Amino acid sequence: MARRAVVIGAGLAGMLAAAALSGAADEVIVLDRDDLPDGPGHRKGLPQGRHAHLLLAGGLAAMEDLVPGVSMRRTLLAAGAHDIPLGSGIVSHTPEGWFRRWRHDGPRLLACTRALLDWAVRTAVLDHTRVELRTAQVLELTGRGGRVTGVRLSTPAGERELDAEFVVDASGRGSRVPHWLESLGVTDIPERTVDSGLVNATRVYRVPEGAERFPLTIVQADPYANRPGRSAMVLPVEGGRWMVSLAGTRGGEPPADPEGFLRYTLDLPDPLVGRLISGAEPLSEVHLSRSTHNVRRYPEKVRDWPEGFVVLGDALAAFNPAYGQGMSVAALGARFLGEEVRRGGLGAAGLARRAQRGAARSVDAAWAMAAGQDVWYPRTRGGRPNAADRLVTRYSRRLTKAATGSYRAASTLWDLTSLTAGPGRLLHPGTVLAVLNGPLLPPLQGPPLTVEEWRVLRALERGAG
Repeated sequence: MARRAVVIGAGLAGMLAAAALSGAADEVIVLDRDDLPDGPGHRKGLPQGRHAHLLLAGGLAAMEDLVPGVSMRRTLLAAGAHDIPLGSGIVSHTPEGWFRRWRHDGPRLLACTRALLDWAVRTAVLDHTRVELRTAQVLELTGRGGRVTGVRLSTPAGERELDAEFVVDASGRGSRVPHWLESLGVTDIPERTVDSGLVNATRVYRVPEGAERFPLTIVQADPYANRPGRSAMVLPVEGGRWMVSLAGTRGGEPPADPEGFLRYTLDLPDPLVGRLISGAEPLSEVHLSRSTHNVRRYPEKVRDWPEGFVVLGDALAAFNPAYGQGMSVAALGARFLGEEVRRGGLGAAGLARRAQRGAARSVDAAWAMAAGQDVWYPRTRGGRPNAADRLVTRYSRRLTKAATGSYRAASTLWDLTSLTAGPGRLLHPGTVLAVLNGPLLPPLQGPPLTVEEWRVLRALERGAG
């Protein structure tokens, strides 16, 4: 009998999960209710796709492990993505001051539209693995005896059952997994939501002549100021464009009108983003998105978790997108699934539980960063800082402060935020010493721009005037 695996959802997490299963299954079928674009276009079921996304070094490494023989880095760079070193290629204003730009590049991230990334991953998986994509809506899971055995789905031809030895739910924030499992007798999946009320507003601009190499620019929100968080990012993407994404928590939401959009950037703790875009040509209207809360399910804590079923991606944990880690966490979870499948095969006893626990570990650090900071904003729903949050925050703020003037502290932050190191790095003796020593250099009084970058900025302001 052929070994079939089914993946629910053809987004990033779903396609990577399909790649993880393809070496052990005779047939891998990915089901999605949307008609997917033939190229790098926006899809109806992903409203957040119009906003800024970052592919971190840890996530990129996981992707390349999942699709052997394909360099996702080369593929994306050839399509116009930007390769950005954390150490020298970002200008960032933080609640603790400006980060320096060091000579050492550190880990790198890729910047492009989510549409391009999804298309590149989907194409690579379909071209290099035995994965089939079908349009269908999953209605429920089927199962018996403590095992998921397939799905019931709806197609234009009617409803039918599709048997499978293994099923992955990668259907995103809107996953119906609690309802699906309840019909199989699995109830009370623990869940936590932390909702800062964040709203994203994004507008695309043409990169002005001469500004093609201007660094990725960020003005970060301050979770600790007892007022709504407000932030902005200028992200270079393919096609000679800047994607400018604003974010504001409850009470500080960015507006949708173009004039208000610009005013918002100029009223931030530093007006650098507004100064940049004041002289740039807009190519789109302002797009708003409100589905940005942090939500985490804990299936790894369910005692009677069924065999043959795993939850990955946003269906497992969805993050406030301001932290830029969701895609990379999904890739790490899929890679762990692939490692477990290669080790014992699809039918190995306990595979689902081991894979689910491993995926949960890949979520831990990102959840601590996103939910652990969002609880500090006023009017956040879903919890307030507890004693542990206060202790962790005190240490992480001291690390961030040290990173404004200490290379050792900065390199630790790069590794943590790029997911190339785990939380244990925080307690490494070198890190602790850097935190105790604090910044070794005086604070910067303004953005760390080169002479040429200052020239570009002033030219843009003159053009706007």
